[in-house]
Amino acid sequence: MSTVLVLNSGSSSLKYQLLHPDSGEVLASGLIERIGEGDGRVEHRAGDREVRRELAIPDHEAGLKVAFDLFAETGYELAQAGLTAVGHRVVHGGEVFYRPTLVDDEVLATISDLAELAPLHNPANRTGIESARRLLPDVPQVAVFDTAFFHGLPPAARTYALDTATAERYGIRRYGFHGTSHEYVSGQVALLLGREPAELNQIVFHLGNGASASAIRGGRAVDTSMGLTPLEGLVMGTRGGDIDPGVLTHLLRNGVAVDEVDRLLNRESGLKGLAGVNDFRELRKLVEADDAGARLAYEVYVHRLRRYLGAYLVELGAVQAITFTAGVGENDSGVRADALAGLERYGIAVDPERNIASGRGARAISPEGAEVTVLVVPTNEELAIARAAVAVVDG
Repeated sequence: MSTVLVLNSGSSSLKYQLLHPDSGEVLASGLIERIGEGDGRVEHRAGDREVRRELAIPDHEAGLKVAFDLFAETGYELAQAGLTAVGHRVVHGGEVFYRPTLVDDEVLATISDLAELAPLHNPANRTGIESARRLLPDVPQVAVFDTAFFHGLPPAARTYALDTATAERYGIRRYGFHGTSHEYVSGQVALLLGREPAELNQIVFHLGNGASASAIRGGRAVDTSMGLTPLEGLVMGTRGGDIDPGVLTHLLRNGVAVDEVDRLLNRESGLKGLAGVNDFRELRKLVEADDAGARLAYEVYVHRLRRYLGAYLVELGAVQAITFTAGVGENDSGVRADALAGLERYGIAVDPERNIASGRGARAISPEGAEVTVLVVPTNEELAIARAAVAVVDG
């Protein structure tokens, strides 16, 4: 059976999976953290084996070499693994990339050019691709873009009310992100409900350290919370989501440097800005300890979820499914219950016992026979990327 290596490169981290794209079986996976910081950490899993190491990892290429050595050590030498492709998560495709794309020098250069739209992500994504191309020169490299699922948003949803010439000059529009997850999860919902995607209107909440919502009509995205960059929309771990643009001009006029504003918006806002922590598990502990800042952060977080839910209910007109996914969406029953509280008149309810029941698989958490099915569906962006990469290679 053929395999695909999926890479997700962050600025100082590298996540990877080796999997069979047909069956979805994960042969090995790992996470390398603190790249370039002198005290790198590695976690590698293969079957029932788990390897943890601490060592200096100067750059992403060195990290990949460590991963390759661990593949061999745990029984999956890549040269004998039937590697068909390497699939890369790339956050921003701009107007240029709206489908999985075979990487060449020109594609790589364009990904780099788009970095100003996703400064935390695209440079790291490019670094991962460059390293993989050097280490695996004979294996096709395929870029899969977070923005692709939202490329076809209706004009009214993707257009900002800016001067048209300025928007066109600088490529300003709503692009949306987490598209690979939203597309995968909405497809899984259709399978779970035994319906064709074309028959369903759905709202999907991808709630992790980054968070986004989407409205999907008949299998096609018609709106999403993130915009030109991944800063817009829901409250996130270190990003605050929606904000009056006047706040930014106010800061700039008062002498705050552009780079400092950028750091504030990307790294010091959201849950971290309000409560001092960006990990939702830590926030939950603080809330339970009656910490006032954490309580406010949680209430702002849920308020924003409900605002987008209401907007998308009106936009879609009728909804058959509301789904929660990613780390917070899949694991925090309180968020799910609070986000949908008091909506029974709209056919939306959460069954308390189903909501708190243990289990990590896809499941409905609404009452039996509810008009709107509420679900928890684990996302699997790696599998989606692997299958997209194979499709590109196979033509």
